[in-house]
Amino acid sequence: MKFSVSKEVFEKMDNVCFGVIVARGVNNKENKKIAKILEDNIASAEVKFKDKKAKEIDEIIDYRNSLLKLGINPNKFMCSIEAIMTRILKKKGFPSINPIVDLGNAVSIKNVVTLGAHDIGSLKDDICIRFSKKGDKFIAFGSKEEEELEDGELIYCVGNEVRTRRWIWRQSEKGKITEETTDVFFPIDGFKDKNYNSVINAMNELVKLLEENFDCQIKFGVVDVNNPEFEF
Repeated sequence: MKFSVSKEVFEKMDNVCFGVIVARGVNNKENKKIAKILEDNIASAEVKFKDKKAKEIDEIIDYRNSLLKLGINPNKFMCSIEAIMTRILKKKGFPSINPIVDLGNAVSIKNVVTLGAHDIGSLKDDICIRFSKKGDKFIAFGSKEEEELEDGELIYCVGNEVRTRRWIWRQSEKGKITEETTDVFFPIDGFKDKNYNSVINAMNELVKLLEENFDCQIKFGVVDVNNPEFEF
């Protein structure tokens, strides 16, 4: 299996990069240590960005500008880290879901990067980032109905099964992390000329926390214009 980024994506954004972690054999049951890390990182973000709106944070501005470059309205389709930080800074509370999701959110918040988590336990095809085409289908969280995409939308996909719409906006019901999840694909999206250090720090921190808390097999690396594939 592999994760790859199509050349058309790099033609649009030659600075985009991805920290990639694959963890196999995780035990995604209750983990109080991870819940505490999430709680602490939320509290730190509230202090660090006090009196700021999420869309005013420098790191989030970089994501917003890239979404605009792709023709995606970031006000209507917030990237995941902006949606998280908006909720935190408005003091709306932030839920604990399960240890793997909580860990991804905790690392995302601390490093102000977009970070996904996908169940790959039953994966039968490669994971790819490309622009959508006729026949690509998406099932939103909590739904059973398929949405058919128009051509030209940047997506994470497995075959014609869309895992994330509008690049870093919303993940699918397919690949949702549950308590039964054992194998996980984590992508961390960023930019080599903007927040590359944050992407690397987030990747290394996530690997360390997975090793310490989940006793799982891990493979990780970086995908960019010079290295467009990651085998796992």
